[in-house]
Amino acid sequence: MSDNAFSPQERAAVYRAIAERRDMRHFSGGTVAPELLARLLEAAHQAPSVGLMQPWRFIRITDRALRGKIQRLVEAERVRTAEALGERSDEFMTLKVEGINDCAEVLVAALMDDREKHIFGRRTLPEMDMASLSCAIQNLWLAARVEGLGMGWVSLFEPQALADLLGLPPGAKPLAVLCLGPVAAFYPAPMLVLEGWAQARPLNELVYENYWGVSP
Repeated sequence: MSDNAFSPQERAAVYRAIAERRDMRHFSGGTVAPELLARLLEAAHQAPSVGLMQPWRFIRITDRALRGKIQRLVEAERVRTAEALGERSDEFMTLKVEGINDCAEVLVAALMDDREKHIFGRRTLPEMDMASLSCAIQNLWLAARVEGLGMGWVSLFEPQALADLLGLPPGAKPLAVLCLGPVAAFYPAPMLVLEGWAQARPLNELVYENYWGVSP
């Protein structure tokens, strides 16, 4: 065991948060105290980022009318996604894909503008800005779970339409609508598994050794 390791109790808590994090769609209203929201956003802000570019921008949506407009953008994309799914269209339309009107807080996570100026770590992999923002979102997700709050990542929207709605500058891009707040209970397994939409694959199918497709 490394001298830098956490205590057994601390390690167990970290692994529990990872295992019990869920993409939540069902919320019970309520509120998130300002100091708690600040703590969660600070956790997000401590995420790693390529070249320390910190590409994340979080927009807190406090206007209920604006929240409704965001929900309508999501609903429009939900219908288009259903059409694209073909034979699974009806099945998809029975799934609950967002909790925008039910959750305590809505945050839009976006990539900043002028990202092309940041070359360190992105010359050959420009999408590392998106990876960095995703790390910030995961930090927020895990911190929320530790605090007993649910969070859901909604990606069903047309990015430019949402950018226009929120007044994002040219080059900035929304990546996620985040629903955050109290929940009655956390799903015992991912919701899409419980709904029969998909099954998670075991880790041993996704780990290779030396070359693609070669099992250890």
